[in-house]
Amino acid sequence: MNQVSNNNRSGPPSKEFRLDRTNGKIWGVCSGIAKYFGIDPLMVRIGFVLGTLVGFGSLILVYAAIALIAD
Repeated sequence: MNQVSNNNRSGPPSKEFRLDRTNGKIWGVCSGIAKYFGIDPLMVRIGFVLGTLVGFGSLILVYAAIALIAD
């Protein structure tokens, strides 16, 4: 049988956006976004890293703004 580890799943989508500090790495922004949309947090983290590299670091400001506003 193919079992999926529960650590990689973010669970059902949330009704409101909140930082997920328990599963988050830095401020819980990516984990909170993943929980809100019901997707894997690793995919959101990869998206932020790629966006930061392509956008010459501009997503770092977006990440910090989300962390400060959503807190």
